[in-house]
Amino acid sequence: MSCDVAEHPTPRRRVPARLSRRAGFAVVAFAFVVNMLGTTLPTPLYGRYRQSFGLSELTITVVYSTYAIGVIAALLLFGNFSDRIGRRRMLLPALVASALSAVVFLLAHGLGLLLVGRVLSGLSAGVFTGTATATLVDLAPEQHRGRATLTATVANMGGLGLGPLLSGVVSQTAPHPIRTPYLVNLILVVAAIALVAMMREPVEVTRGARPSVQGLRVPDGVRATFTRAAIAACAGFAVLGLFTAVAPAFVVSLGHTSRAGIGAVVFAVFVASAAGQLALERIPAGHALPGGCFGLIAGMAVLAAGLAAASLPLIVAGGVLAGFGQGLSFRAGLAAINAETPPQQRGAVASSFFVVAYVAISIPIVGEGVLAQTAGLRTAGLVFAGLVAALSATVLVLLLRRMPGPATAG
Repeated sequence: MSCDVAEHPTPRRRVPARLSRRAGFAVVAFAFVVNMLGTTLPTPLYGRYRQSFGLSELTITVVYSTYAIGVIAALLLFGNFSDRIGRRRMLLPALVASALSAVVFLLAHGLGLLLVGRVLSGLSAGVFTGTATATLVDLAPEQHRGRATLTATVANMGGLGLGPLLSGVVSQTAPHPIRTPYLVNLILVVAAIALVAMMREPVEVTRGARPSVQGLRVPDGVRATFTRAAIAACAGFAVLGLFTAVAPAFVVSLGHTSRAGIGAVVFAVFVASAAGQLALERIPAGHALPGGCFGLIAGMAVLAAGLAAASLPLIVAGGVLAGFGQGLSFRAGLAAINAETPPQQRGAVASSFFVVAYVAISIPIVGEGVLAQTAGLRTAGLVFAGLVAALSATVLVLLLRRMPGPATAG
């Protein structure tokens, strides 16, 4: 008697469904906003941290500046790593680091965890910014690549501005003001992780790739342009650092204690920065960098007047003017560097540019904290405004020296 044995087909491995390119583009833009939002979330809460944890203004500036350590480490280690291992494989760990940062802030009960949370936030932003920008360009149709860069700019600066606004409003209206904003942020990050996990990988993956430290490289032929752009970036990023780290203390010193109001002030500065970057589309290339520097100088003059007169409207107006100048000079400087750098070296040179910019978002702000501790907040703000204006004026002098002199008659 024979017995028939049924043949069972080998089960196929289920391939998870992937989003279309258009849906993937929207997901990455959303994740970009969420990721950058988390990096500025603490801004309106620094006053509460001072009260709850007994921290000084100097310590607050140190907490803020540790963010730059994470960003710079990420840029040096993973600057162009997504070109080899794939965009999704870099975006997901960056979002996980953002989620961990939110968890650390939720659990924070003193200085140590605040520092850890800021470093994790910096690592996340350092990995995510370049990778997400490249991903948006990869996912966009060929004829809309320019719009992809525009979307990246809006998502980046919009997220940075929305962080303080969201945190200020939530902490003002919800219970547990130094915890609830991070719970909201954590929910958004988890949603972004789930969505990014479903996107298609837009680049080929190199197996066995390993991260390696990337040195700062600027080719000889680009150094003059790089120097001018880097000095302007230092001035502009220092302004952004001032408004996300120290400006809340300025506002409170004038008797305005609303965290929602503080968040709105910082939001306005970042919106102005985004507007400055977008304005490059309409301003001739040769006028953009000097125009941005003039904006920074004018903004610092108005800010100094606001500090001297104890006027919140003038402080806000100075921040908006300087924010516009920062956005315009930053994007103009980066565009000039990219135009003069050989294609095979653009990634390394751009990473060097961002490292310089993020050094400027940390060291001057700690100096501001030291001066505020010894000479007072208003004096420190006036000195800071003068230094930013001097840096911007230096760029203008360098640009004037670069201009050809009048032709002489033969």
